Amino acid sequence: MKIVIAGSGDIGFHIAKLLAHENQDIILIDTDEDVLDQARMHMDVLTVKGDASSLEVLQEAGVDKARLVIAVTTSEKTNIITAILAKKMGARQTIARVSTAEYLSTEQKEIFRELGVDSIISPQQLAAYEVLRLLEQCSLSDIFEFEDGKMSLIGILLDDSSDIVNMTIDEVDRKYDKIPFKPIALLRGHQTLIPNSNTVLRRSDHIYFLAQNKDIKSLTEIVGKDNVAVKNVMIIGGTEIALKTAQLLEDQYNVILIDKDKTHCKTLVKHLHSTLVVCADASNLNELEEEGLKRMDALVALTDNSESNIIASLMAEEAGVYKTIALVSNAHYIRLSQNIGVDTLINEKLIAANNIFRFVRKGNVEAITSVHGSDAEIIEFRITKGNRVTKHPIRDLHIPSSAVVGGVLRGDECIFPNDNFQLEKEDKVIVFALPEAISAVEKIFR
Repeated sequence: MKIVIAGSGDIGFHIAKLLAHENQDIILIDTDEDVLDQARMHMDVLTVKGDASSLEVLQEAGVDKARLVIAVTTSEKTNIITAILAKKMGARQTIARVSTAEYLSTEQKEIFRELGVDSIISPQQLAAYEVLRLLEQCSLSDIFEFEDGKMSLIGILLDDSSDIVNMTIDEVDRKYDKIPFKPIALLRGHQTLIPNSNTVLRRSDHIYFLAQNKDIKSLTEIVGKDNVAVKNVMIIGGTEIALKTAQLLEDQYNVILIDKDKTHCKTLVKHLHSTLVVCADASNLNELEEEGLKRMDALVALTDNSESNIIASLMAEEAGVYKTIALVSNAHYIRLSQNIGVDTLINEKLIAANNIFRFVRKGNVEAITSVHGSDAEIIEFRITKGNRVTKHPIRDLHIPSSAVVGGVLRGDECIFPNDNFQLEKEDKVIVFALPEAISAVEKIFR
């Protein structure tokens, strides 16, 4: 598959790096020669130096034969023009990154689609929705819903309060057999494991389950987590992500937004209707406590500085705040999340990349997400025709050992299949796969 990526910033570089591992035909466009040199050093990609909104540059990149053009430069105007031109020149599908909120409306998206921009994404808006999901299920470190919540992927950090620590997966299954769920991934230190029946759960393991939404509360109780309802939220930072998050949360929660720039605070007030905007120094614990930190159920740190976000979150936890979420720009921090002490670390670039990846995957992909701190993917495939996968049980489909079929959605039914289970046409299959297995899994479900 030929894929052209315009912009070699954090999002473009991350997507290119993941795709290069899969032997995709990647062409990277950027105006910065040093950035392109860096890409060539670390990845097997072709590069084109120039403005991606230039016809000449797009011709050099060969967009006329591209299966997908992803425009993710820092300029939304460049991205939109690039996508429009690429589509007119023959690209099969185009995606443009934007930041302007009005571009995300249904009407605007339809206009862009008519012009040639197939999909519009906003990393800030996607990150804001991620925060909302995490607050709605605040005892979880991660949550991703399939089919509007019929089945969810949930992440939970095991600590001293977890009764299942030192139990095997088989023992957990037998003790709690009335609650249907399936453990599909385990983050232990820097390793991502697929647990089997003999896997012993340990303190500080980060375990991921597939479960029905109606069973999430029971499942969190099993692992020793309190089901706290969040009402009061403090947001740290006056960034675009912080503003979008406050706008998304303020009708549902009591929101306080903290920023130390007076002029910026006045601007924020104009765009918010019920959020309390306070000018204060978030690095000063006394000032945060004066603004009610100890009364907060959650703190969301969304400044431009990753370290400041982590420190603010740690101060909040020390003050007794139940849920903390910190935005980090360095994806390597996410691997350390369970050791740092912050409930959840999020990265807007990774969230955006996950959103884009569903357009890259082969087969009938309904949804895709990743496990924070790992390059593994959870992919939802739809079976559109009777073929090999519907004629044999799962054990005979030659699924790699580094992948597992975690769940099946069949109409309104949620199934956690065993090896003897046989798939049917129109089933939606949720598969967890480590990077080395993704290509083989795609071939099976293509």
